[in-house]
Amino acid sequence: MLVRPRRRRRTRAQRRVLWQRTIALAALVGLAALVLGLAFAGSPSRLADGVRIAGIDVGGKTTRQAQRDLETRADALAAVPVSFRVGSHVWRLEPRRLGVRVEWDAAVDAVRRQGEGFGPLRGFRRLDMRFFGADVAPPTQVYDAALRYWLDRIERTVDSPHREASIALHGLTPQIVPSRSGHMLDRQAAAATIVRALASLRREPVGLPVRTDPPKVNAGDLKVAAAEVRTALSAPVHLTLGGTRWNLRPARLARLLDLPANGRRDLRIEGDGASDWFTALSRRVDKPAVDADWAISSSGTVLVIPDRPGYLLDVPNSASTVLRAALVTDPGLRAAKLTVERVDADRSTAEARAMEISGLVASYETFYGGEANRIHNVQLVSHLVDDQVIAPGAVFSFNQATGERTAAKGFKEAPVIINGELKTGLGGGVCQVSTTVFNAAYEAGLPILARTNHALYISHYPQGRDATVNYPDVDLKFVNDTGHWLLLRTWVGSSSLTVALYGTPAHRRVVSETRPLVVAGRIPTKKVRDPTLLVGQKVVDSTGEPPRTTSVRRIVYDADGKVLHDTVFYSSYRGEPTVIRVGTKPKPQTETTTTTTSTTTTTTTTAKKPPARTTTTQP
Repeated sequence: MLVRPRRRRRTRAQRRVLWQRTIALAALVGLAALVLGLAFAGSPSRLADGVRIAGIDVGGKTTRQAQRDLETRADALAAVPVSFRVGSHVWRLEPRRLGVRVEWDAAVDAVRRQGEGFGPLRGFRRLDMRFFGADVAPPTQVYDAALRYWLDRIERTVDSPHREASIALHGLTPQIVPSRSGHMLDRQAAAATIVRALASLRREPVGLPVRTDPPKVNAGDLKVAAAEVRTALSAPVHLTLGGTRWNLRPARLARLLDLPANGRRDLRIEGDGASDWFTALSRRVDKPAVDADWAISSSGTVLVIPDRPGYLLDVPNSASTVLRAALVTDPGLRAAKLTVERVDADRSTAEARAMEISGLVASYETFYGGEANRIHNVQLVSHLVDDQVIAPGAVFSFNQATGERTAAKGFKEAPVIINGELKTGLGGGVCQVSTTVFNAAYEAGLPILARTNHALYISHYPQGRDATVNYPDVDLKFVNDTGHWLLLRTWVGSSSLTVALYGTPAHRRVVSETRPLVVAGRIPTKKVRDPTLLVGQKVVDSTGEPPRTTSVRRIVYDADGKVLHDTVFYSSYRGEPTVIRVGTKPKPQTETTTTTTSTTTTTTTTAKKPPARTTTTQP
């Protein structure tokens, strides 16, 4: 019982001694570290030893000294090029040509901050920098356009893209063209390398990074495809289309094949050769669908002409069928049945009958003449508006039905009214058709939404019921308010044009009241200077017409006598000027003497008969 207390007292004493020794050792280590930190702390006004900026040792210098030294070196090297290499190719670039600007002050300031701190702390930081080193890359700016320019030039020289394995035909024998690896400039890494090298204060050759560009398809990957090509060209393929049969020989089939290339491994029937062959075949096979139409008998009866379906060669399915047959090894089974697809008409027979176009609603006839080009234009635009189907409530637009009148559509130059004057223009004669269409709609009692009279009065049109058009701003429009479908038909004779509207007759009655043609002003005069006539002489070339106005009132009654529309169509026509040639030729001089005074009388002679009015063909 007396031994245990002695052991406890001995253990406590040992622990106390251990703590004392540990504290003493820690104090000794701390003192040594303090001494070591103070020893390497150096001057806070100078950079730490072992520090490098852009590869240049600036340790022990003040920030001002370091910056001045770096800037001096950079200025001296601004025109000294750096050699960049890729293989045997070398490009020598100067910092100033790429607009390289290095912020040396920022780099020096960064180094200064790394070596800062109070007393021993600064010493330890600098001790780390001395033993492990510190090389700071300064912030650098570069002119991006110049850098891109040189990278593009280097790429054009360095880049060698890979080549994929492919199959080529030598005659009818397939051969595999082996692949080839390529190499490409690592553009992003190369840009960083160039900027870093030009910003440094060394002029050593620098290699630019290049990456390998491997192919995706090698020769071994195309062995199966090569065998397929040999099979496809081993014998003819028997083709069937309806009742027609023929052979597709290997030489022709070879032009249809699209062999594996550019990373593709499968055999196809595609490309220009296949497209040309199927296009030529389609021209013989394709039959467009024909819409249901209406035939008008001599008695005015309307009959529905049934629609006819069309047929189109199914090129994708036919190409697949031919390829499948070509890959069969048994010659007796190398057969392909080409396929066609049915195309229904846009307007079926049932739809045409449901429109209930059964009789004449209204028609109108005008007569025309003139030169051959004008007659041609009348016939051409008549065919463009022919067979127009107008739905109930729909608006008919003359310009929309005909489109722009251009030479590409076949329109020719003919007399036409332009800015109130009769001139020659493309499409002269079109207004003959628009006037006839207007009068057919007028007689049908349809609401007229847009109608414009001619600038000049044309006597061979019904008074106050002419209609001019000009694409795209001046249009003729009317609306089908009959509640039934309407069919517009045109008939062009040698000297007359008839426009008729067919549908479900509504038995409307149209009553017209036409006001007389009223003179609205004097005949304008147009004087033309003529150097062949003497001053004071005048010759009337053509006698003009005064401006005039008129109007037509149309009252439309339904079958029960109720007024549907009561409309007045106003027309105002410009005057046609009287054209007078006025002489500008100077009068001859008369001789005089001192004894005799002679008087010269100039007589203006006129024609014995009044000049005839110029006759022109109206549009």
